[in-house]
Amino acid sequence: MKKLNFLVFGFILCAFTSFAQPGQGNGSDAAYVKANYTKYEYQVPMRDGAKLFTSVYVPKDTSKKYPIMMDRTPYSVAPYGLDKYKPSLGPSQLFLQDGYIFVYQDVRGRWMSEGIFREMTPELEDHKTSKDVDEGTDTYDTIDWLIKNLPNNTGKVGVWGISYPGFFTTTSLLSRHPALVAASPQAPMSDLYRDDAFHNGAFMLVANFGFYPFFTNRQDGKPTQARGGSFNYGTEDGYEFYLKLGSVKHSNDKQWYADTVRLWNEMLDHPNYDQHWRDRNVLPHLHDIKTATLVTGGWYDAEDLYGAINTYKTLIKDNPSTPIYFTMGPWVHGGWARGPGDHLGDIDFGAATGAYYREKIEFAFFSHYLKGTGDDIPKVSTFETGTNQWKTYNTWPPKDAEEKKLYFLPGGKLSFEAPKAEASSDEFTSDPNKPVPFIASTDMDMKREYMTADQRFAESRPDVLTYQTDVLDHDITLAGNIWANLKVSTTGTDADWVVKVIDVYPDTAKNSKFTGQGVYMSHYEQMVRSESMRGKFRTGFDKPEPFVPGKVSPVNFELQDVLHTFKKGHRIMVQVQSSWFPLIDRNPQVFEDIMKANDGDFRKAVNKVYTSKENPSFLKVRVMP
Repeated sequence: MKKLNFLVFGFILCAFTSFAQPGQGNGSDAAYVKANYTKYEYQVPMRDGAKLFTSVYVPKDTSKKYPIMMDRTPYSVAPYGLDKYKPSLGPSQLFLQDGYIFVYQDVRGRWMSEGIFREMTPELEDHKTSKDVDEGTDTYDTIDWLIKNLPNNTGKVGVWGISYPGFFTTTSLLSRHPALVAASPQAPMSDLYRDDAFHNGAFMLVANFGFYPFFTNRQDGKPTQARGGSFNYGTEDGYEFYLKLGSVKHSNDKQWYADTVRLWNEMLDHPNYDQHWRDRNVLPHLHDIKTATLVTGGWYDAEDLYGAINTYKTLIKDNPSTPIYFTMGPWVHGGWARGPGDHLGDIDFGAATGAYYREKIEFAFFSHYLKGTGDDIPKVSTFETGTNQWKTYNTWPPKDAEEKKLYFLPGGKLSFEAPKAEASSDEFTSDPNKPVPFIASTDMDMKREYMTADQRFAESRPDVLTYQTDVLDHDITLAGNIWANLKVSTTGTDADWVVKVIDVYPDTAKNSKFTGQGVYMSHYEQMVRSESMRGKFRTGFDKPEPFVPGKVSPVNFELQDVLHTFKKGHRIMVQVQSSWFPLIDRNPQVFEDIMKANDGDFRKAVNKVYTSKENPSFLKVRVMP
């Protein structure tokens, strides 16, 4: 995501270092950097006169020329000072020892660069004057300066970045500079409204609340090395904390934001998908791209899953003659850049998927395009969870995946057979003052393991509906996006709808070395994909519309893509609920601007999901033959 959503400040600072500098090295890497590279610092001029702080690490061996690898970041190029070196360079150790000129730049308005920072800078289609600047022009001007001023460069540039730097990597494509021959947007933000701020209109509360104090190191045009701060929450229980906080508007109370952080208020002031958010959608600008591009994401990226998948789909659709590559592995946000990638929480992936990606995909891609070495990589490399194996395709989703409907049936059944009942529904009472938690444990963070966590704790609640198939007599592989098509009603005038797709293990399932203490994989309910939808946006994110109490209404929304096999002997389960706290903010179940809701507005409602022939609810899925 653009944001490193970790609420414990010490963890934030650790994550800050690793995301701003993926592939953070060990002591031997640090010694290698100092022995083999010379550091320079520049203020690179942009066309409008602003200067961007840029750190450059150049190989001491001047007997040959080197391509340039660049990372543009809002998370600081620290450490600052010619005598202070990063502990490692490049996306991974493989690049460090292979020899590149490494460039790190503070983007406009951040840290030691001049200018005013704008959240996910709006991109311009036309640049008629020198004052018409955006991240595309800043990248063009930087690349142009680098290839003209750095000795011993080959004239070829590659750009990479994870999360917010992933967005800046995407915008580097818009520079359309001829020297930019390869780029890898990794977990890139693409549409701020869909990636980080809101998911289908539901505010991503825990992810955002703790981020902005850390992120907001300055709000003016004055360069600084000062870091942001953090809140003292007074508890380790996020569920308790956010309940006591009350309405989201209390975030601007004196002890919290105190109405002082511009970027936070921009989210609170724009709950609908208005022009503010349209300007922060980079996807419509991704045309006429000539740069070879490797888009990377994680199936369990809780922040920018939408960004990775839709950046790839847009690039491949609007640039058919450009080499576009796509990789998705079993990773959390940025998990491919460090660590083995062999498990998440209790779930064992059977191999070191991170190491495989760094060598066989990322390093091979940049080596091929920047140095002309090695063979081309497959166009699509995706890890199939459930079977734990890599699969390659020519395009994503696979063309032979067949669209099917998975229906909710009376009695909590789930089937590819359509319902036959003339009238049937299931109901539950949704109480926003006792919302369904998104994790079973106590935590202040958007705990990344929730993406695969056991959902038995939720199934036992009366405000969660559960549907499941019979025991599968053969493997079923879902490959592509999932759409929830619900027929619902509520006694309120607004309601959230959360849908979770779950892999239910058989009673013969055995624990692995990663299974948590006191956890048994027998009957484990592994979440495979999940998403929320704020019901008032069911006809359009720019047009909120109240529910008519008791009236049946369609609520359709995308759960994003998966590549997962439900193995023979397992079951497919779907859970439906109307709160998911504090992952998303609470819906008062009253039609209003929730960012301005009063504490007394939060009311119980009876919500129904229909399972009849006339009003079927189902998931639209893509099934491999």
